[in-house]
Amino acid sequence: MYFKHKIFGNIFNIFAKFPVQDNLVSFIIDSNESFSGNLEYIKNEFEKMGGYDFNFYYKDKISFSSLKKLATSKYVFLNDNFFPIAFMNFKDETSVIQLWHAPGAFKKFGGSVENREMLKLISDSTDFLIVTSTHIEDYYSEAFQIDKSKIKPLGLPRADYYFKNHDISQLREKFNKRFNIDSDKKIILYAPTFRENKQYNNVFNYLDLNKFNQQLCDEYVLVLRLHPKIKKFYSEDISVDGDYVDCSDYKNEQELLLLADILITDYSSIMIEFAILDKPVIFFAYDLENYLNNERGFYLDYKKDLPGPIVYNCDELINVIQEGIDVSNLNSFLKTQFDFIDGNASERVVDFVVNGGGKNE
Repeated sequence: MYFKHKIFGNIFNIFAKFPVQDNLVSFIIDSNESFSGNLEYIKNEFEKMGGYDFNFYYKDKISFSSLKKLATSKYVFLNDNFFPIAFMNFKDETSVIQLWHAPGAFKKFGGSVENREMLKLISDSTDFLIVTSTHIEDYYSEAFQIDKSKIKPLGLPRADYYFKNHDISQLREKFNKRFNIDSDKKIILYAPTFRENKQYNNVFNYLDLNKFNQQLCDEYVLVLRLHPKIKKFYSEDISVDGDYVDCSDYKNEQELLLLADILITDYSSIMIEFAILDKPVIFFAYDLENYLNNERGFYLDYKKDLPGPIVYNCDELINVIQEGIDVSNLNSFLKTQFDFIDGNASERVVDFVVNGGGKNE
């Protein structure tokens, strides 16, 4: 099953015989798009320090030059799983750091669901796993099959974005012009996640757009952000009756969160980032019982621990928006997901691996 990963690891191990370069930092990525976020913020911190060279290893491309650089890097960062790591023998001088792309702990994943043997091999070759809070270390230890001593609650580098000096008015003005939105309307961002049960992926079977717009359009505009796996359900074959703004392909998801006044989601960890902004979240869980019984499950109690109201149909959704959304438990929720909310996660991570990680002492 893992034959190709073993072959890759064996080729890598040949290059690992060369000496490590103390100023070389490698990033393991899928594409240019996957570099944006955590990895980009880490690179920026190294650039501030100066004196470092960078290597971008693309998972889907064969480059012996890039592979040699990966094998001789002082620091290796990745943002998701890369199975060949299970068979790659990095030198002791190299630090392999898993940043992970999602904040906090919400839906179960990885070793909490399946594939524990392979994940354990990967974690044996990983030096540090960066998470957002001490409260979620047990969950990540299970998900990655990694020893807790390797887990470091230093924060989510990509979350530093929300602490930059953004000109929200200018961003909103550009957004309004691009999508022909009235400047006096508030934005409701709807970001549903993917379901394994296909019948529940057509969200407009459950959200009555005409009713939604009729009762809310004077004050709000609905912006849709579809999960990439469910965009196929919105082809020309499906007739969507009602107005909305489709931002499924909008490049900067974090900018959408900045612009949104309200987030509607269901089972997506996007709500954890949105909570940083101290803005209301509604959980539109029209298929909750099916999801609880047949999908991955959660690390928290979905019906008790969420930082916003749960609604099960369109009428309840409209009613909650009209009556006002309770945000009183946002702060207590954030404390379970983040040890630091300060915009300095990237700096903490780089300082740790360069000065305090214990690999270069």
